[in-house]
Amino acid sequence: MTRLLTIMGSGETAPTMVKPHREMFERLDASGLVPAAGLSAVVLDTPFGFQENAPELSQKTVEYFRTSLRREVVPVGLLRVETMSAVERERAFDAVRGAQFVFAGPGSPTYALRQWQQTPVPGLLAEKLRSGGSVTFASAAALTLGVRTVPVYEVYKAGNDPSWLEGLDLLSEFGLPVAVIPHYNNAEGGHHDTRFCYMGERRLRMLEADLPDGAFVLGIDEHTGVVLDLDADTATVVGLGVLTIRRDGVSAEIPSGETVSIDVLRRGPEGASSSSATAQRQVPADPATVPTVATPAGGPSLGADVDRLGAEFTAAMERRNAEAAVAAVLALDEAMVAWSTDSLQSDEMDRARALLRSMVVRLGEATRRGLADPRSVIAPFVEVAVAVRAEVRAAKRYDLSDQIRDGLAAAGVEVRDTAAGQEWGLLDS
Repeated sequence: MTRLLTIMGSGETAPTMVKPHREMFERLDASGLVPAAGLSAVVLDTPFGFQENAPELSQKTVEYFRTSLRREVVPVGLLRVETMSAVERERAFDAVRGAQFVFAGPGSPTYALRQWQQTPVPGLLAEKLRSGGSVTFASAAALTLGVRTVPVYEVYKAGNDPSWLEGLDLLSEFGLPVAVIPHYNNAEGGHHDTRFCYMGERRLRMLEADLPDGAFVLGIDEHTGVVLDLDADTATVVGLGVLTIRRDGVSAEIPSGETVSIDVLRRGPEGASSSSATAQRQVPADPATVPTVATPAGGPSLGADVDRLGAEFTAAMERRNAEAAVAAVLALDEAMVAWSTDSLQSDEMDRARALLRSMVVRLGEATRRGLADPRSVIAPFVEVAVAVRAEVRAAKRYDLSDQIRDGLAAAGVEVRDTAAGQEWGLLDS
């Protein structure tokens, strides 16, 4: 049997998560779960079903799996339950029921939970984790998995007091009475604390106090995931950041690349801190004392690609290296395609487009002028001819002097006699 639950903090349709996705598919291929008709993989599209561009988001997800993983996924179309016919709803439920791979990602956890209430979806997901299959929940969908869910938009955007919603509680069955918090190391706030999925330390402490007895927080950094192998009873951290187990302000971290028993998670931060793979730390209570959390060094993002490739292009132009400049343009185009399906990068896409257009304009202008200054190319030869002309003029061989001048003019070089001596330049300059 293969039972896999993958929880991602963000980046679920970014280049950073291609490898974890690929491993899930490969494990399913080898599991014996895939029927003769082939693997069924679906996108549970409910979390973004309220958005006007929901069909576009579904298509972007399909394109990500198709282009990055060579896998076909099918949106189930469970966007707004109350507007669907009974046949449409049952068709969507059946798609989830029959799929070996179920994926859900960005959107609103509150909306998703409201739509899934009084439907078979929670039971279908629970059964898949019991009987076999792979479930990958990321970002907003990840928030819904635990015993409690943070209503992110309502608190961070609308200003509601911090509070919990009832979650799907799919993890308690496996000994994990947790509240899952993705975007754990978010730093978009700059000077204000937006860690812990935009809650910050002050609000997270308030929420922690309202967790049920025995429950704790499972925090997953951006562009990071944890793969729970429910058969092997192991948890493997993948991606760029860390998995955090937190209770009452005390945290233990498991870094990317580490595989531990799920028991390490079940015991909470106290038990996890004794593992050689983790390091316990006390989270500061005062946000002013919290250091700025940045993307891990070298961590990929479209913004980082824009900065790096912009610098490479400028350097190439300064060196008059046309090949390197064109390579930077092509690399930026590839980066824009690679990151186009990641909703977190939408604000950076405008920067990328602006840089790409600027690169093209600068490259065209440089081509018009010639990437290499023609004067620097022909100067050694012209200077020899001009020096010879100076000698024949000194010998009063003006006929030879005129021949040299006319020959240079025919080659596009103008020689002018001035009081200071000979000067030359290009006739079209």
